[in-house]
Amino acid sequence: MTNYFVHEQAICESAAIGDNTRIWAFAHVLPAAVIGADCNICDGVFIENDVRIGDRVTVKCGVQLWDGLTVEDDVFIGPNATFTNDRFPRSKIYPEQFSRTIIRKGASIGANATILPGLEIGSGAMIGAGAVITRSVPPNAIAVGNPARITGYVGTCDTAQGTPATKVSEPGRQKITSSDVRGVSLHELPHIEDMRGSLSVGEFDRSVPFTPKRYFLVFDVPSREIRGEHAHRTCRQFLICIKGNCMVVADDGMQRREFLLDRPNLGIYLPAMTWGIQYKYSSDAVLLVFASDYYDPDDYIRDYGEFEALVGKL
Repeated sequence: MTNYFVHEQAICESAAIGDNTRIWAFAHVLPAAVIGADCNICDGVFIENDVRIGDRVTVKCGVQLWDGLTVEDDVFIGPNATFTNDRFPRSKIYPEQFSRTIIRKGASIGANATILPGLEIGSGAMIGAGAVITRSVPPNAIAVGNPARITGYVGTCDTAQGTPATKVSEPGRQKITSSDVRGVSLHELPHIEDMRGSLSVGEFDRSVPFTPKRYFLVFDVPSREIRGEHAHRTCRQFLICIKGNCMVVADDGMQRREFLLDRPNLGIYLPAMTWGIQYKYSSDAVLLVFASDYYDPDDYIRDYGEFEALVGKL
């Protein structure tokens, strides 16, 4: 006895269908396809053999899911979204193995979007309608356009949108603003200005809440590129965009916010176990980063799923 629904005008050749899944009219599911529980497969959907679909997935009308596609739980796929699995297709000529495309948990694919083969759409990412995805998309990113570019991150709001620099007459004054991302704070450093020019000053263990063991500079970053996309187990960081501007996303696994660094007396403190991303670099941007520890590759967490699992244990 089956616990799923197949419309009388649909063809479902697979027995690997989860409980309470609904397959509607004119859909066609090939024998080796696997579909999880509580899915909604709408009219006119074609699902090939080497396709794995998780639980609670919605596939809207007119979508074809070709060999080599993995769709994790809670994914939404909008109408007429297009997935490809061969970068150099020829009639009657087949690759030994189709490129694997993975749509991670909770991602959404907008109507008429096109996903090139062999890419990964990160967990929680949002792909805009009509977007052409030519590169993998990181977790929670919003990607739009042709070719698609990242324009924001889900669940963020701008918390430092170009407020005027504070001008002070004496060194040592600063303003620290906490955020609702655990431990993350904005530091408005002293800005002294007179006819000779401008000066900004900071003190380690005071303005910067640790004594750095290293620094690095990030510059000449094309505007479409994304930097960071990792967390540190123990290392703390303090970021200042000393020229130009860029956006910083800080994520503690529960809250995610976006901050604009647009002047050389504004810094952001990222404690350990904060997922950090920098993007939307201006063409002249120079980002200065102070780090509390020497470089250690084992201190990096580069997989967002692993980061979520670790912060859940804190």
